[in-house]
Amino acid sequence: MHPNPIFMQRAIALATENVASGAGGPFGAVVVRDGEIVATGVNLVTATNDPTAHAEVVAIRAACSALGSFQLTGCQVYTSCEPCPMCLAAIYWARCDAIFYGNTAADAAAAGFDDSFLYQELKVPLDRRKIPISRLLGDEAIRSFQLWCSQIDKIKY
Repeated sequence: MHPNPIFMQRAIALATENVASGAGGPFGAVVVRDGEIVATGVNLVTATNDPTAHAEVVAIRAACSALGSFQLTGCQVYTSCEPCPMCLAAIYWARCDAIFYGNTAADAAAAGFDDSFLYQELKVPLDRRKIPISRLLGDEAIRSFQLWCSQIDKIKY
C-alpha cells in the first residue's frame, strides 16, 4: 500500500483552513478507499463543545455514514498529525487498513497539544491513575455480556 501525497496535502489543507477560518484546531483528516476520498474531517472540539470531535473521529463518522457501515476495511486514513490515543483507537476499531500522518506527536506537543501524558497514563495501574477508576456492580453488569453471548443473530464487531 503506497501513500498518495495528494491525500496528505488535502489533510494538511483542511487543517490549515480550519485554523484560518477560526473553526478549530490545526488538524485535518481524509478517509480514502480505492483511490477516492470517501470523507474528510477537521477538528471541531471547540466549535461543537465535543472533546471527541478530533479530525480523525469526525472523518471516520462521516465515512461510516457515507459507506453505510461501521467498519472501514479497505480504507486508509491520511491525517495532518500523528493520531492521539483516542483517534488511534477509533481507527483501529473502524478496521482501517493504513494510517499516514504529517506532523509528529512531538510537533503537536511543541504547538501545545501534548498527548504524551495519555500514553503514559495507560501504562499506570488502575489504582494509581490521575482520574480515580474503580469497579462497581460487576455482578449486575456482567448480565449484559451474558445476554450478548447468548444472542444468535448478533452483529459482531
